[in-house]
Amino acid sequence: MSANAKALADGGRMQERERIVRLWFEMWLRQRDLGIDEIFTEDVVYIESWSPKYENRATVKHWFTEWNTRAKVLAWDVKQFFHKENQTVVEWVFRNETNGGSIGEFDGVSLIEWTEDNQIRFLKEFGCNRNHYNPYQNGDIPQFREENIGWF
Repeated sequence: MSANAKALADGGRMQERERIVRLWFEMWLRQRDLGIDEIFTEDVVYIESWSPKYENRATVKHWFTEWNTRAKVLAWDVKQFFHKENQTVVEWVFRNETNGGSIGEFDGVSLIEWTEDNQIRFLKEFGCNRNHYNPYQNGDIPQFREENIGWF
């Protein structure tokens, strides 16, 4: 395969993987399974930023369905993608509201490992509080906020 043909194939693979990630996020926004069986391998490992670990597709489907009975994703916006071989990193912003009215919002990154046929076999999320500040703003001694730390 020529270098140009390989670059085109790799570009198509990256576009397909980005489409799949965006579809996964869209499912949460719509609260509907639009293809979990096609996106994830049967033996997928999915780790949320705050520790839950789902070790197969059936459990991911159950979590998706159950979670959507008690909360709603308001936004899950992609900021950027990075691709290398069979891995993708996607940076995103997430916002949700629980049935009790509590709003959660954080920046996140997903580390994804793909199969040859573009199914997700591993996904691990990392979260970061969006309420940033400089603890050294007023001098050399850090001044930390008195607040609850996020759950990730």
